[in-house]
Amino acid sequence: MTRIRRLGTAVALAVTVAWAGSGCTVIPVSGPYTVNDQGAGDPLSKPFHRMIAIKPQPNWGIDETMRGLQAAMAAYADDPSILLSYLTPEARAKWSAGGPVTVVEDAIDVVPPPPREATDPVLKVVLKGKYAARIDEDDTYTPTGGSWEQPFDLVKAPQGGYLVKSLPQGLVLTRADVRRAYRPTTLYYLNRSLQDRLVVDRVRLRLKTTESFAQTVLERLLKPPTATLKDAVTTSLPEGTRIESIRSGEGGERVVVNLSGPLDLSSRDALRAQIKYSLNANDVAKGRTIEIQANGEPYTTALPNTDESWLDDSGKTAYYVTKGAIHYLSKDGPGGVVAGAAGEQRDGYSDFAVSKEENGNSLVAARTSTGISVAAMVPQGRWQEVIHGKGDDFTAPTWHRDGSLWTYDRKDSVLLRYDPSSGRGAEPVEAPNLAGLDVTRLRIARDGVRVMVMTGRNTVQISALTGEGPQMKLGNLRALTATNEADKIIDVAWGDEEHLLVLVQSQAGHILTEINVGDGESTGVPLTERLRSVAALGDRVLAETDKGAKLLELGQDRQTWTAKIDSDAGAPLFPLG
Repeated sequence: MTRIRRLGTAVALAVTVAWAGSGCTVIPVSGPYTVNDQGAGDPLSKPFHRMIAIKPQPNWGIDETMRGLQAAMAAYADDPSILLSYLTPEARAKWSAGGPVTVVEDAIDVVPPPPREATDPVLKVVLKGKYAARIDEDDTYTPTGGSWEQPFDLVKAPQGGYLVKSLPQGLVLTRADVRRAYRPTTLYYLNRSLQDRLVVDRVRLRLKTTESFAQTVLERLLKPPTATLKDAVTTSLPEGTRIESIRSGEGGERVVVNLSGPLDLSSRDALRAQIKYSLNANDVAKGRTIEIQANGEPYTTALPNTDESWLDDSGKTAYYVTKGAIHYLSKDGPGGVVAGAAGEQRDGYSDFAVSKEENGNSLVAARTSTGISVAAMVPQGRWQEVIHGKGDDFTAPTWHRDGSLWTYDRKDSVLLRYDPSSGRGAEPVEAPNLAGLDVTRLRIARDGVRVMVMTGRNTVQISALTGEGPQMKLGNLRALTATNEADKIIDVAWGDEEHLLVLVQSQAGHILTEINVGDGESTGVPLTERLRSVAALGDRVLAETDKGAKLLELGQDRQTWTAKIDSDAGAPLFPLG
């Protein structure tokens, strides 16, 4: 068995450092190269390594052929002809690059062919490695794991060397290939039900030498969202819209985007926001004025540091609970109790949730032994039970940005929605994906679209609220993360529109992980004490310690914790999330 370490071998490839949308400079290969994405050049583009593969050579053995084939896979998008030159006519007629891209770890082992009859012209070769991820046709990137194995049939080529007689469908890339030629990309669509907030969609896009990265981003924005947001978001860019050009103007201080197609004047604000935030999030127009044209004529202009309401998190106040009473947190520590009954101490109330702040006022919900109750945080506010039943049968309440309250009735296996403005009681919401699942937690994100669904004690899934009005339902369920069977998830909290914080009790201790819900990439957060609960809003993270009821805040360095309250501080919470 031999191991492919492709970038250290010059026989099968060359590597080019390229700017998307510019010319290329060839670098002789003597080992791996890295480049800084923030290098000099067109600010609308990003530098990257382009793979240059070569055709199979008559003097190559099996190992060289497999190295060359893998390099040709990485270079396929730029030059499909090289990969096809590795295939026999029969294999060429059957093979297609379509379908998901399989991403494997960089180290790949070549298992040599077993002994065969002298009359058998086919050599059975197997590549072995480990799965790293999958890139679907809608550009969704999903981390995976486990052993990867792929067989190949090789035959002697008439001119010498080997050709591949059978090649499984689709491309196989190494993690290094993806790091080199793809970029994590953030796109923004509109919340379908309210259309008052942008919703993040996370994809992996391949950089191209034929266009700037800014154009690659906007061309993808013209397409439907990924499957996780299907029917949950909409767009202000109507079908038929085209990107005619994107260029820098006025010494690089301005970006000019020229569109054509059936643009709607009534959606001008939303279109400006979608384009601005999609470009800014990917560092190709940040801090610059974006001029949007329609057929070369001025259409709208996005100025830096404007339109912030499109990413509104619905309130910045931090709260915590002490003996059943809701307190607000000041900049330096305790700030006092909230107004009304919600600020009074009482037993039997738990799992508090705060609604979107409206004119400085909010509603708070809590689970009790007899159901779920709601109170306004105003002087005359009183607790009112709005969902009746045994409290343990319901998941902790969660608020939607439209003002409705949600919970899952575990006893009757039904998702419930209560609208305080309707005058009616809680009503069922269609949620076919949850049938037969042991739903233990449910939290709606501040974008009003994504929903965290925890099943059992150690699995987190992501869903989305699709449709509008009476037709709204919970759909598009997909797995996000699962812990070891012996572990237990203690708490889950939305941070910003892209990230979940997951607190786990493992055999090794407590673990806090921040997970990007778009691509599953995770980052560990160091802990200095065992935690009981967490709450987050953007970059701000609060946590209650497991002992001593101390309230901590995570520093901006994401490494250190500072005590905000030393004792008698219960579960922290922010509006929504």
